[in-house]
Amino acid sequence: MTALIYCPFPDAESAERVGAAMLDEGLIGCINIGAPIRSLFAWQGERGESEEVPALIKTDAALLERAVARLEVLHPYEAPAVIGWKADAAGSATQAWLGALNR
Repeated sequence: MTALIYCPFPDAESAERVGAAMLDEGLIGCINIGAPIRSLFAWQGERGESEEVPALIKTDAALLERAVARLEVLHPYEAPAVIGWKADAAGSATQAWLGALNR
């Protein structure tokens, strides 16, 4: 079974650095780094806004918890927003590719 992780970063460089480390560690198969987005948020009782770079990360479901935990350690934010979930469906080639991570 495959899994996805969504996480915004302060910039593309930090997303690339974290993604490369997680690829090297065999925790993920891919990180898609998007174009900057504008984020409006509530944090520690204050309202804020900033420009962030979204990332969608692909992994095997068996590695999901380890990948999320490692992402929290590597991420430059003190308390990053990291959301992971198991995919309900994936193509057979995608399942084979990401499933090979866990071998």
